[in-house]
Amino acid sequence: MTSKLTGKAVAAGAAIGSAAIAAALLYASKRKDERKKPRQLPSIPSGEPPETD
Repeated sequence: MTSKLTGKAVAAGAAIGSAAIAAALLYASKRKDERKKPRQLPSIPSGEPPETD
């Protein structure tokens, strides 16, 4: 096999690489947005039994 890459192979590789980078950036920005949201603290027990059916 030859080690020469054709223009189509290079273009396909570039497209796949850029799509992978875009997906990684979207994933990272989504995780960053989730960290900014305040987390809800667990409820503090009041000493009364919980109401259940």
